[in-house]
Amino acid sequence: MSLRQECLWEQLTSTRPTAGALSGELKVDVCVIGAGITGLSAALHLLEQGKNVCILEAHETGHGGSGRNVGLVNAGMWIAPDEVEAKLGQAVGSKLVATMGAAPALVFSLIDKYAIDCQLRREGTLHMAHNSRGLADLQSRCEQWQRRGAPVEMLTGSACREATGTQRIAAALLDRRAGTLNPMAYTSGLAAAVIQLGGRLFHHSPVTRLERQGSAWWVITEHGVVKAEQVVTASNAYTEGEWTELRRNFFPGFYYQVASTPLTGDAAARILPGGQGAWDTRQVLSSIRRDADGRLLLGSLGSGTRKPAWFLRAWADRIQRHYFPELGKVDWQSTWTGCIAFTPDHLMRLFEPAPGLLAVTGYNGRGVTTGTVVGKAFADYLCQGDPQALPMPLQPMAKVGAAGLRSCLYETAFSLYHAGQCLRVVI
Repeated sequence: MSLRQECLWEQLTSTRPTAGALSGELKVDVCVIGAGITGLSAALHLLEQGKNVCILEAHETGHGGSGRNVGLVNAGMWIAPDEVEAKLGQAVGSKLVATMGAAPALVFSLIDKYAIDCQLRREGTLHMAHNSRGLADLQSRCEQWQRRGAPVEMLTGSACREATGTQRIAAALLDRRAGTLNPMAYTSGLAAAVIQLGGRLFHHSPVTRLERQGSAWWVITEHGVVKAEQVVTASNAYTEGEWTELRRNFFPGFYYQVASTPLTGDAAARILPGGQGAWDTRQVLSSIRRDADGRLLLGSLGSGTRKPAWFLRAWADRIQRHYFPELGKVDWQSTWTGCIAFTPDHLMRLFEPAPGLLAVTGYNGRGVTTGTVVGKAFADYLCQGDPQALPMPLQPMAKVGAAGLRSCLYETAFSLYHAGQCLRVVI
């Protein structure tokens, strides 16, 4: 079977929003740039508070990381709670930790409120220790979250083997706050809710210029202009054009996934039987999850776009046979890659470079929950004018040094590691 370069989530989302390009002049309270999870969450919560909103998308809804990610509804951030507080200080750090710990509940509430069909599972996630060092890290994370009252626990022995479906993992951290979904379906559902509440959505309308004209912002595209009191830039890793400094505040990285055909039988049924999404503690991690049709989805850091199909298939075979050898030969159906906005300290950045102009970047691979939280926070801040509505303080923009070199070094390291996996030198 040939390995197709296509995003599985797009194929599995039957109802996606359609919209024409902006033409002419439009006046709104708030113009949102980017129809991903952040922009749609911002628009939705602004509309709920009575604002007149439009969204400009350079491509189509969910084109970027919002529709291409793993679909993990994670609690917290990439780095552990104690480290967040050490970097930001107790007051700021503890607020951010608490906000992001509750982030899955916000996602679930929107799905319930707007009846979004996105194959949601609320059974949590599993972070799997691949060696003793990984186990020590997970034990520390578990203790830190339990100290804050979070419903997390370490699974070991038979409980771990039954939950993960593999004999290769001796322990895993189960986070019951979390879950999984189809990210394109979730993004499309948010867009449908925005339209339902009267929001205006425009596809194929990349911004070419942003100007301040008196008391209003002029958001200019090739064929139109939006005049708005306030603007939210929610393009994150997919920021395009020279009109904004945002793309200089992160360095891009990538994440690819490979999906099998639907699997059946007892061996397949034993893989993540509780419906959790999982990933291991390797520095170049592997993610593992199933979809609603029983496909096995494997993913890792790096771009799969320029890698030949045989390489991606060999990599997927290696990971599958290591963790789930009882499956035998697996047919791999599709592969796709998404872009991630990384920051050197793995913390996001919130900006207000001018009054009434907000921007965000640096989700570091936690887009489903972080985007939903930041979108709501931006809406509340614009409506209330209270900085306490934000999960962390606004910061001045600061260019990430040697961003291109960082990206190149990351990608080279990831590719070499994956080559080693394919050659069975490492796992």
